[in-house]
Formats: sequence, C-alpha cells, structure tokens
Amino acid sequence: MTNAPKLGGVHHAAYRCKDAKETVEWYGRVMGMEYTTAFAEDHVPSTGEYDPYMHVFLDAGNDNILAFFELPNQPDMGRDENTPQWVQHLAFRVGSEDELLAAKAHVEAQGIDVLGPTHHGIFKSIYFFDPNGHRVELATDIGTDEQYAELKRVAPLMLDEWSETKKAPRHADWLHELAREEHAQK
Repeated sequence: MTNAPKLGGVHHAAYRCKDAKETVEWYGRVMGMEYTTAFAEDHVPSTGEYDPYMHVFLDAGNDNILAFFELPNQPDMGRDENTPQWVQHLAFRVGSEDELLAAKAHVEAQGIDVLGPTHHGIFKSIYFFDPNGHRVELATDIGTDEQYAELKRVAPLMLDEWSETKKAPRHADWLHELAREEHAQK
C-alpha cells in the first residue's frame, strides 16, 4: 500500500477565460484580488504541443491563488451544457454577514446582477457571474461549532444513503428549518 501525499492546501485553481486582461481587471475591480503573476508560452510545458496561452494568477487571500488561461487558438470557450449553471462555481469566504451585504452592494454598483443572500443553514451566500460566464459565490459562515460537528457526524451516513437511493437523505433537514425560520421572521 502506498502512502497518500501530505497536502498543504490548494496551490491554485485554474479556469479558462475569454480575455486575460479583462479577467484580471474584473477580478481586481469587483473582487479586490491582486494580480500577481503571468506565464505565457507558445508550447504547453507538460505536453510540448503548440498552443499559445496566457496564464494569469490572482491572489484570493490566505495563500489561495485563482488562475486563468486565455487560449486564443482554441475554439471559443463554452461550458458543460449538461450541468446546470448553479452547480459549477467559484466560492470565496467573507468574514461576516455585514461584509456579505457590503460586497453585494459593491458588486451591484458595478452593474452586475446579484442573487441572494441565500441562507444555507450554516452559511449565507450571494451569487453572480464573471465576464467569462463562471458563477462566483461569496459566502460567510454563520453556524455554531455544534452544528458543524453534527454535519461532520452525519456526512458518512448521508453519503451511504445517497449512494444507495439517489434521493436526498434527511439527516440534516434542520439546516433548511433554520433558513425557513429566518425567512419567516422577515
């Protein structure tokens, strides 16, 4: 048996973009990310194939790096049409509900449509799209240590039940009750 690697976190997550300059400027203006690094090559280092690209890196905070590739010689960028738009997204943490609401106001002031806040029981989120069509989420944790511990406890039970039935397990229905209670109070 081999030993699994000891991971030290995510080095970077890379996505495709339509225009590297527009993407860097958007993430700087809308998300406050600092543009840190660029790599540009005519040949892909891992395969050697000719495919010119610009690879840009943005600081997302706490040693998290978000990267994008512009690939001008490839067919136009698309998305997985068999997956709903709400599934694939980039989620970033903000520190509080007040920061989430301030971020929503900031993003909307940029002329961008924002959905939310959406209450997920242990966190709240807002959603919007970047200029490449990637869905972006900003989230703030609002749960208690006990709630997170309970979710960790039931996670294996839920996965096993899902694997067998392909129906939503009910072990964490209390999350939805928290959201409904807050909505009812408004």
